[in-house]
Amino acid sequence: MNSVILNRVNMGFIAALVGFTSSIALIYQAATNLGADLVMVSSWVFALGLGMGITSIGLSIYYRTPLLIAWSTPGAALLITSTQGFSINEAVAAFIFSASLITLSGISGLFEKLMNRVPLQIASAMLAGILLSFGIEVFNVMNQSPLLVGLMFISFLISKALAPRFAMLTILIVGIASAWLQGLFVIPELSWSLGQLVYVEPEWNIAALINIGLPLFLVTMATQNMPGIAILKAHGYHAPVSKLMTVTGVTNILIAPFGGFGINLAAITAAICMSEDADKDPKKRYWAAASAGAFYLLMGLCALSLMTLFKAMPTALIMALAGIALFSTIGGSLQHAFIESPYKEAALMTFLVTASDFTLWNIGSALWGVVAGLVTISVTALLATKKGS
Repeated sequence: MNSVILNRVNMGFIAALVGFTSSIALIYQAATNLGADLVMVSSWVFALGLGMGITSIGLSIYYRTPLLIAWSTPGAALLITSTQGFSINEAVAAFIFSASLITLSGISGLFEKLMNRVPLQIASAMLAGILLSFGIEVFNVMNQSPLLVGLMFISFLISKALAPRFAMLTILIVGIASAWLQGLFVIPELSWSLGQLVYVEPEWNIAALINIGLPLFLVTMATQNMPGIAILKAHGYHAPVSKLMTVTGVTNILIAPFGGFGINLAAITAAICMSEDADKDPKKRYWAAASAGAFYLLMGLCALSLMTLFKAMPTALIMALAGIALFSTIGGSLQHAFIESPYKEAALMTFLVTASDFTLWNIGSALWGVVAGLVTISVTALLATKKGS
């Protein structure tokens, strides 16, 4: 395996690793709150891994674009609180309802028309705001594990200067070896077994559709699909948005009865696959997303065993790995956001709001960052028109 292929596979692995470990606890809690046992939780992870893997591989290769599909992390967090008082059967019906709304947004083309009105500088500023906390978190976790994260950071600086193609692979090896030598990572006893899909009969309940399905749709579109499209746009990729929404929506409908509550365009992990560490040639970076899709399939098949293994990894290792992998993307996004243009001030507003903890109506700062940028553009244009007249 040559260095180029190795980089693609490695970045795909890191993207899948970060995506899986960063929110698997939320999915476990959401499922258990609905009365799911370990077998049922495994079914949720298997269904999600199957949906994400097949769509990531298929879409990325077909469109030759790094189209990484992920589960809805905000959606999982929403389920923890919104499913109280409802059965797992009613929740599954709500999953299907949410997925149907996503499918309709793709068929109608309304979401794509909205995204086409967002300038590149705004998209880049939104991306920078989303990823900023991940870059900062590298140095926050360095307080907790100075030797582990310090060695990873120094390895990054050295490998980036001497062997940039192997930078992330070097950091991964150094991080795992350092954690193991320090006793922070003890490989647990694993009983390897394939996951299984458990079908849950949907039970239609208007209250569940309104309290679970509708908020799940809004959160997924506003905090996952919108940033996902913005990240593609910020990296110069032009994907068929409506078709992507349709494909992910239909796939979501198929996996919902088995616990697939929500899949969507990835944002954070997609940025890892779009970095130059995945491939110097932007036209070939889709292989990194396809690689991540293959790892998602593998994770789904071995859900129970892998959940045990990843749980043993220190949090500092995962957070540092994610942050360092996004350094170049953060820098590039800031550079594109603040080039001299009429949208420079709007980009600043977008960046500041997105990077904040601002939340309104259970919708996070990513959407409101875009809103702030577009409002700034509109007000500036209106005042300029009045001043000219």
